[in-house]
Amino acid sequence: MIFLLIGVATVGYMVYQLGVGVIWENIRKTGLWFIPIIGSWLAIYIMNALGFQAIIVEDDKPDTRLPFLRILRLTISGYAINYVTPFVALGGEPYRIMELKPSLGAAKASSSVLLYSLMHMFSHIVFWLLSILLIVALLPLNALLISCSAVILVIGGGLCIWFSRVYKKGFTMSILRQLSRLPLVGQSINRFAIDQAIVLQEIDQHIITLYSHRRAAFYRSLVWEFAARVVGCAEIYFTAKAIGLGMDMGEALVVSSTSSLFANVLFFFPMQLGTREGGLALALKAIGLAGSAGIFIGIVTRIREIIWIFIGLALMGSSRKANKVAALALADSGINEKIV
Repeated sequence: MIFLLIGVATVGYMVYQLGVGVIWENIRKTGLWFIPIIGSWLAIYIMNALGFQAIIVEDDKPDTRLPFLRILRLTISGYAINYVTPFVALGGEPYRIMELKPSLGAAKASSSVLLYSLMHMFSHIVFWLLSILLIVALLPLNALLISCSAVILVIGGGLCIWFSRVYKKGFTMSILRQLSRLPLVGQSINRFAIDQAIVLQEIDQHIITLYSHRRAAFYRSLVWEFAARVVGCAEIYFTAKAIGLGMDMGEALVVSSTSSLFANVLFFFPMQLGTREGGLALALKAIGLAGSAGIFIGIVTRIREIIWIFIGLALMGSSRKANKVAALALADSGINEKIV
């Protein structure tokens, strides 16, 4: 319930800050192009859910075969919460764990959500690195493009090394050991690590198993997540078309990659306030287009986010009602059995 209330309050504030008039004017200016902009994100969320499903489902464990629509609902709702989380955009992860825990158990639910979050980030890094090839192949190189490519290569390469270690050795125990050295909170973290050692070790084992023994599922999840990144570029392409900005899909891929890198470096801003527009302006200038168009693209993107946040929160509400109905039905069934 608390996730739903926080989400509703935050979205209301976002709409107030952006202004209903500004929202409507930009929807009108985008015209019919707004339909594929919104629709493309349904395709993206379906791909995200397929990537999440590849991690959750294990062939030798029938209880992990959750309905796809349930996974899709958790995917959309989790991202809706992440959009409104005021720090590092990770509020949706505890919600997903909470929803999956009754079906999968604490360790499997936690490891599945953690593995999916890692895969989501890892696919982003792969997307950044491959965008360097597009920059070299499609665009006339200048100092700004070369600088952006160098930054992407250094950051992406370093993160790939870190991710390879995580997938081979686990994550939770090592990170908690590092955090236990922090002043003030270190002792509390250390006690938590000791108390939950069995569960944490099981989570790490799930992480190691995915890469070492479930390699097909690992790559299937990565392919779906990477495909979602590519389809996500369509939003920038459609928005550019709406305002007559000369941009092809290759350039949209470069703009998406460069702007997302800039926004993710400043990850602590809710909804990437201000950082997204700056990243878009920088990316547009890098490919020789007017950086001012980044403001319009950024506003349209925020409007799309608000719409999908509403959808995600609505799915959370419907889930709560469905759970109550199921609980009442189960209780009624138990009463009837006693009467019989």
